[in-house]
Amino acid sequence: MNELIENRIVVKVGTSTLTHSGGELNFRSFDKLAVALSDIQNRGWEVILVSSGAIAVGAHKMRMPERPKELRYKQAAAAVGQCELMHLYDKFFSEYGKTVGQILLTAEDIEHEERKQNLINTFDSLLEMGIIPIVNENDSVSYVEIESEHKVFGDNDTLSAIVAVLCRAKTLVLLSDIEGLYESDPRENPDARLIREIRKIDDEIRSLAGGSGSTRGTGGMITKLQAAEIAMVRGIDMVITNGQYPERLADIIEGKPVGTLFVGRK
Repeated sequence: MNELIENRIVVKVGTSTLTHSGGELNFRSFDKLAVALSDIQNRGWEVILVSSGAIAVGAHKMRMPERPKELRYKQAAAAVGQCELMHLYDKFFSEYGKTVGQILLTAEDIEHEERKQNLINTFDSLLEMGIIPIVNENDSVSYVEIESEHKVFGDNDTLSAIVAVLCRAKTLVLLSDIEGLYESDPRENPDARLIREIRKIDDEIRSLAGGSGSTRGTGGMITKLQAAEIAMVRGIDMVITNGQYPERLADIIEGKPVGTLFVGRK
């Protein structure tokens, strides 16, 4: 296994963080995320952002009454949404003197060795030049990742873990709509206790995952545990924390307790 790069971090942001409950864009979230990531890059970290939201953002811009269910409309929404997302990321990051680049992935990019190596080279080159890669699935051309039962990524949680492995990042952070993994569902039990650190994912931990997340996203705690398993076995530390507070990334890189930490195997 290639040695991990200690100051390289992958941050995944979910649809529920980037949009309001009605589907409108949350500009404050975009700005806070750009500030936080720009700041940790200024502190010497190499930053990769995995961003969800293309279909939801596109559907809203196309004035669809709800997230589309038919494949061709999902792909159309993704095409429009990717443009809008990158326009916003370019706008907000440029306010803090940062340049971003877009990388759209399909399962084939990971499965074919030559394409995978070219992808790794692209990431390394962008990071070497101080550019922040923004990654998403290429939903406009790949039906597999939207609807297939045989998904490689499954969800952008899983995609972010795969990207962290490809890029040899030491740290992966999932910005979610929840503080971390709880002993019971905090939406049903206000006294639910947050689990601060997990060193092994077993059946007991999996039983805490529950169902899917918000109506605007596609993931939930189950996909986050799947991402953690991919990361941990490669020695990558993964943190789940609330996307409303991206400034906590500064605490994470300093090793302070934030959300739930899944400790990578040594």
